[in-house]
Amino acid sequence: MTKPTVSPIEIIKIDGENINHTHDLLAVEEPMEIRVGYGLPNGRKQKRIAVTMRTPGNDFELAAGFLLTEGIIESIKQIYKIQYCTEANTVENLENIVRVELTPEIEIDFGKLQRNFFTTSSCGICGKESIEAIKTVCRQIVENTQLTISRNIILSLPDKLRAQQNVFEYTGGLHACALFDKDGKLLLLREDVGRHNALDKLIGASLSNDSFKANTCILLLSGRASFELLQKATMAGIAIVCAVGAPSSLAAATAKEFHITLIGFLRAERFNIYTNPQRIV
Repeated sequence: MTKPTVSPIEIIKIDGENINHTHDLLAVEEPMEIRVGYGLPNGRKQKRIAVTMRTPGNDFELAAGFLLTEGIIESIKQIYKIQYCTEANTVENLENIVRVELTPEIEIDFGKLQRNFFTTSSCGICGKESIEAIKTVCRQIVENTQLTISRNIILSLPDKLRAQQNVFEYTGGLHACALFDKDGKLLLLREDVGRHNALDKLIGASLSNDSFKANTCILLLSGRASFELLQKATMAGIAIVCAVGAPSSLAAATAKEFHITLIGFLRAERFNIYTNPQRIV
């Protein structure tokens, strides 16, 4: 079963003096619980990891991407199966609980896991501590590759993203992110009501494709560049992050620390480069 990503609704549309009864489409938002199965074959255990509000679709990619960007796994090879849980399989919960089966040798430090769920703005952790926390789980600093991208290719990316935002076209209510190669070719795109979910879906989709080399890709975000999105890009090893909106100060500090080129306010014929400008020609 494939759950819908949009939901029809009857509305009253006010346009100046005109009042019309019509229909609209809204982006679907439902919770998804992520669980992991771990341990030896004769003693498997289960742990609830997180609940996130998301747009249904690409749920297994979302779960895999989340586990990578939160430092629970290092590669897709540490997952041998992902499935929906059939328990509590009511109409409301259908396909809303995902269990990721990890390979038997994986050991999870659940104490560290809880300490590193720090991506909300009200978490109370200062900027320096947040970056240090990434270092405890991030296994790579983006390599200082010879990657260079022309200004014109960067400027072409937003239109390419918008042209492929199928659900946004109807609802206007979704965030999107996409990976492009150095020539500006669209490689992958994912949408979701949550910007962090969209990125986890994108990263999860890229994990199973060996042809994607994160340190040679350009990530484009349809909104602003927040700390949590730079955290996830860092964990995935992405070299260039572009955002249509503004970056936060902590996002810029994270990009500088991990050698990521960060671009903001990418729209019309302009953009700002905040860190590592050497990759932009």
